[in-house]
Amino acid sequence: MKIHISGHSFLDSFKRQVFLRGVNLAGSSKVPFTPNEATHLPTDFSNHKDVSFIGRPFPLEEAEEHFSRLQHWGFNTLRLLTTWEAIEHSGPQKYDQAYLDFFEKIVKLAGEYGFYVFIDPHQDVWSRMTGGDGAPGWTLELLGMNIQRLKATGAALVMQHFQDPSQYPEMAWPGNYYRYATATMFTLFFAGNDYAPNLELSGQSVQDYLQTHYIHSIAQIAKRVRTYEHVLGFGTMNEPHPGYIGYHDLNNYPELIIPGLMFTPFESFQATQGIPTRVATFKLGLTGIKKHGEVLVNPDGVSLWKEGFEDPWLTHGVWEQTKHGNARLLKPRYFQKTPRGEPADFHKHYLEPFIIAYTQAIRDIMPEAMIFIEGDPTATSYQWTSNLPKNIVNASHWYDGFTLFTKKYHKHFNYNVKTKKPVIFKHFVKKMMKQQLQEIKNRGIRVHGGIPTLIGEFGLPFDLNNKKAYKTGDFSAHEDALTLYYDLMDDLLLNCTLWNYTPDNTNQWGDQWNKEDLSIFSRDQQENPLDINSGGRALKGFVRPHPRAIPGKILSTHYNPKKPLYEAQVKHDPTLENQEYSFYVPTLMFGTNLKVTVTNNTRKQVAFTHVYKNQELHLTITQKLNSHKTYTITITKARK
Repeated sequence: MKIHISGHSFLDSFKRQVFLRGVNLAGSSKVPFTPNEATHLPTDFSNHKDVSFIGRPFPLEEAEEHFSRLQHWGFNTLRLLTTWEAIEHSGPQKYDQAYLDFFEKIVKLAGEYGFYVFIDPHQDVWSRMTGGDGAPGWTLELLGMNIQRLKATGAALVMQHFQDPSQYPEMAWPGNYYRYATATMFTLFFAGNDYAPNLELSGQSVQDYLQTHYIHSIAQIAKRVRTYEHVLGFGTMNEPHPGYIGYHDLNNYPELIIPGLMFTPFESFQATQGIPTRVATFKLGLTGIKKHGEVLVNPDGVSLWKEGFEDPWLTHGVWEQTKHGNARLLKPRYFQKTPRGEPADFHKHYLEPFIIAYTQAIRDIMPEAMIFIEGDPTATSYQWTSNLPKNIVNASHWYDGFTLFTKKYHKHFNYNVKTKKPVIFKHFVKKMMKQQLQEIKNRGIRVHGGIPTLIGEFGLPFDLNNKKAYKTGDFSAHEDALTLYYDLMDDLLLNCTLWNYTPDNTNQWGDQWNKEDLSIFSRDQQENPLDINSGGRALKGFVRPHPRAIPGKILSTHYNPKKPLYEAQVKHDPTLENQEYSFYVPTLMFGTNLKVTVTNNTRKQVAFTHVYKNQELHLTITQKLNSHKTYTITITKARK
């Protein structure tokens, strides 16, 4: 059933408020299926044009198993991952038609299992070759970078380059945001016209060339899925980053310090040019991130550049190399302002124009497509302007950063990245997290009089405490954390898609990408393949009741998993009389028999009918509507 946006809400064809409770599918879609390019497998990427993503998120023969399980766990929405590389890995405009055929089949099957789908063009820190995923390798090569020299020059930290992949530092990949290759590529992609006006590719400015190929690549999928009503639309780009845009001083560190080796931009310019450079390391402790030591990068003086190419920031006069081989920074504030003299605003000046161009291209193919937008994931605050297109969704991400980076969950202790101070006691930890999510929701409220917010990613590392749960089978800490996160989503009435479900997750290598292990399913936890729940991790943390469709407006919800008890306070729309309320109520917690009551705002019983089947409660208020339009629906487990 097609849904659309009205005001702050998603609505279905019956004008009911619709809630999207979904999951990201899948973490391993970041890497090729053939050959298996999981990041713990060494490679020099010399084969990057000869790969295939057919089989991501899973082979077609596994579709029934995984879709049935996700459906059983109550998800009704999929943020379905693809990548620019998956579509156009062989070279510019060489689209992988076999992959597009396969991907369309996955989308079609998802609809047959009742899922809404929106397509996520995924990327992290630009490309697999620069420590993440997303862009094809040829984007780096066209600019003259030698992919085989990224390690020697410190231009990227890549797990595949480790002789012993277990030595790859935990959560090290975000450090690539501030390394040369990723920062340069993002700057050229979003702002090459302003900051590298002399750089062209095939007769186009570097910015126009890269954006055109990215947009046309994703448009190939839009052409394949445009007839499927369950496809809601497309994300613009996963976690876009400004690179150097707006950087105040190229001699200084960024505001957000990430543990590990941390370059200033000028240090990275020197190292990639072949100048041995001393670079600081940082470490996360209980009092924050502190400088820990120094490392000599590129002691052998290797250049990142192929013959005939050089650093675009060198050619544009940002810095110079002296006759004696030393470096001198000429324009430390080069990226701080636009060429028009305004303070550079990544979202306003560069990301939003890209979103507008992308939206137009997708809607030329799918006129009613929703567009799910994200901002810079490292920014603690930003605001969209009124220039954005209509029918968009604020799809920002949120993570419990302290737990994500330390892989330890503490109920009573956390760290506030905005204030850079520790937070003590459970009440204040929850308050901090709720404020963070409220700020994200406010970004949507302030656009065009209000747009829906969907938290595109949130989740939990399952390899907490050195993978202790894999040995003991005790996932209670994970259940506590997920319960907290979902309580926050419910308190703020947020749509959300959990990160993630990875069909080929293992206890050893997690989601097959950079030692991340956030999948709610793993074969290594699957003791009984005939049990649909087997393989699930911390099920009671995310399998929980929630509204599906409300003929009116939901005011609040409350879930107590210990009783279990679920309450939803709703404001009925009298123009939608006799329409059903729909809730997902899992048998895992509530069994097969429910006790349901409906009361008005004076706590008097209200007449209704209901049917509970396949874990869905369908309820219709039969009492004639009067002045009492606010109701409380209470669901508990029926006593035997």
